[in-house]
Amino acid sequence: MKKTIVLVTLFVLPIVAYLFFLSGTYNFGKLPILTENVTDVADFDTAAFKGKITILGFLGADISKQKASAFNLNEKIYKRFYEFNDLQFIMLSPNGNEAQVAGLKKELGTFTDVKKWLFVSANEGQVKNVFSSLKTDLELDEQLATPYVFIIDKELNLRGRKTDEDGGTKYGFNANSVAELNNKMVDDVKIILAEYRLALKKNNLKQEE
Repeated sequence: MKKTIVLVTLFVLPIVAYLFFLSGTYNFGKLPILTENVTDVADFDTAAFKGKITILGFLGADISKQKASAFNLNEKIYKRFYEFNDLQFIMLSPNGNEAQVAGLKKELGTFTDVKKWLFVSANEGQVKNVFSSLKTDLELDEQLATPYVFIIDKELNLRGRKTDEDGGTKYGFNANSVAELNNKMVDDVKIILAEYRLALKKNNLKQEE
């Protein structure tokens, strides 16, 4: 009897676990595409959405009003995922507030490595153009800011939820809400990272055949 239990533990259970995870991997859902052809900041800056998974935010002219959302994003999302090579965080704001940006970056740097925080300055028209290209049901305020952040994939598509459990399409995540970051955005970032990791593994397997 003991030998049977040992054999089951050593051989059968690992196989069952392997098959379970294999099945889960290949049935893994993708995060829906909500908008295609988002305007790339590469049109006016050295940074770029293309080729990276981007968390995009709009800090506005008065960055002090967006500090809380930036710190929440840093604690709940950035620290958890920033070590993934393909992930970056781009924060867009109007020209002329470089000193405020430097101050925010310095404050964030006291808590974590800020190498994946990219701050892009642009004129008003460029900021509005990027935001409008997202084609969401959200709006920038009069200072070109919003607490919402967005997931842009490597092909310039806005990703999100077509049917959010709270109702309607979810284009972005309110970074002022720790609960929303914890309960929704963490899951969606996991999904898109897993999607690209799986695609990379499949490509590597094809090359080895």
